[in-house]
Formats: sequence, structure tokens, C-alpha cells
Amino acid sequence: MPIKIPNDLPAAETLLKEHVFVMNENMAFHQDIRPLKIAIMNLMPTKIVTETQLLRLLSNTPLQVEPTLLHPATHVSKNTSLSHLNAFYLTLDDVKDQKFDGLIITGAPVEQMPFEEVGYWEELCRLMEWSRKNVTTTFHICWGAQAGLYYHYGIDKYQMDKKLFGIFEHKSHNRVARLLRGFDDCFYVPHSRYTGVKMEDVEKHPELDILATSDEAGLCICASHDRRQIFMLGHLEYDRDTLKIEYQRDKEKGLEIDIPQNYFPNNDPMAKPYFKWKSHAYLLYANWLNYYVYQATPYDLSDINMEFKPPVGHEK
Repeated sequence: MPIKIPNDLPAAETLLKEHVFVMNENMAFHQDIRPLKIAIMNLMPTKIVTETQLLRLLSNTPLQVEPTLLHPATHVSKNTSLSHLNAFYLTLDDVKDQKFDGLIITGAPVEQMPFEEVGYWEELCRLMEWSRKNVTTTFHICWGAQAGLYYHYGIDKYQMDKKLFGIFEHKSHNRVARLLRGFDDCFYVPHSRYTGVKMEDVEKHPELDILATSDEAGLCICASHDRRQIFMLGHLEYDRDTLKIEYQRDKEKGLEIDIPQNYFPNNDPMAKPYFKWKSHAYLLYANWLNYYVYQATPYDLSDINMEFKPPVGHEK
């Protein structure tokens, strides 16, 4: 089943060129089906790139998905035009009276700042509190995961000695977790961050499950028992060349930046990067949509509240 997006969203043209089954608003209107309502709080500066990456992954299931793009009203974007935001994005105040099957909170290049010093922190806290009563399950990415762990559980991030930058091997800690169903014993995840979350801090919270870790990158995925809160510290949504673009950008700025680990063949920045996380990216988001959204969300969204317990089953 395709993803339903506005006819003139830039991502539509990109995805159609990739032969992704995109359904425009006119086609969706004639289908007698309730699509899954997924809100995406896009905190990344390059919003069009990020929305395309996420919509691509959400499109690869038999489920019809209706995304709603959000941006923080308390932040002025420097890299995305106001016309694009006005045409395709809403704010929390616009949707606060609605309920959603799922919510994605992206990363943001602010991880070296204390949470409280981020300009839109108060608004993000309102979003996360609102989600507890109005969203079946929330998927947090990178800094979004750090923010979610801090807000919901008081788990703070820590500053690394140097940037974690590259593609790293990971292993599952829970073979029956539906989020990782179909995953290989080892799988690869891109990381690009200066801060992390310590596993021992998560282990102090019995209501959280550690699902995947890396010997080099540390904690990668954890989740609440009821799977209403999913935290992903890596970037499986990244394109093949995302780390290459970040590396070239920082080099041009004169910043000290190492070549991304395990990324370029023979560590040659001129070579085409290996793309060895693509299949697991599709699988992760398909599993989230299927097991924690579609099979858990009520048909009547008004049934979602803070006490709502999704029927996720036993995963121990």
C-alpha cells in the first residue's frame, strides 16, 4: 500500500523516480480504508532531505500511511524556505486537538547544548507530554531519542571525547522483540553525533528494555515495555551519501573531522560509499508500523489516552 502525500510535496517527485508507490490525495480519497496517521516532528535543518528519507521508509509496507509534517513554531528555519513550511508543515498548536497512530521525532544538530538551552525545548516538551495522551507510539531518532529519554525518564546524555561518525556493527539484545524481527545477527547503523547515552543509566530503569547495542557505538535502540516509546540513537534513515555530505561540509568549514569509519572503500573519500544498512532500515520501520502502530492502535483514535495499553504481547 502506498504512502499518501500532498501532490506537490518535493519528496513525491523524488520517490516516484525511485518507483516508490506514492498515492496522491485524489487517489486516496476513493479508497474505503482508514490510513495510519503518522505525525513527523522534523527538527533537522535540511527538512526536505529528511522528510524524503522518512517517507521513503514509511512507504514500503502493505499499510496506507497518511503523514503530517510538523515543525517547531518557536524556531526560525535557516535552511528551509518559509513557503515550503507554510505549504506542507503544521505546528503542535495546529494538531493539538487531533490524535495520531504514530509520531516520529527526528534528530537535530544541537546535541552539544544542554537540553534546556535549546530554543524550542519547551515546545518539544509540550509535544512529548501531548503524545502520551494522543499518540499510540512514538519513534525518537538520535538527538530526539536523547531528548525523549531525558524528558520521560530523566536520563541525561554525556559528551563523547570525539564525534561518533561512521557505520558501526550492532547486535540484538532481544531476539523476540518485534521491532527487530527478521534482523540478521549483526546489522549496520550510521551514527553521526557528539553525545551518547550510557547503557548503565538505561539499565537503572526497569520499565525500559535495551534492544540493540554496538561494541563501538554503544547503546543504539531501547524502548519502554509497552513500546509506546521507542528510542533509536542512530540514523538508519540516512541515504548512501549522507555521511559523505556531512564530511565534505565540515572539511569545507575547516573543522577537524575524521573520515567516517567503515564507510568509504579503503577509506578513500573519493570512492562511492558502501550502502550496507538499507535493507535493515526498511525492515525496522516496517516492523514499527506493523507491530507497534497498526496492530496496537485502536480503530477509533479517540480511545488513545495516557492509560492506553497497546496489545503488544510478551517480548521477553
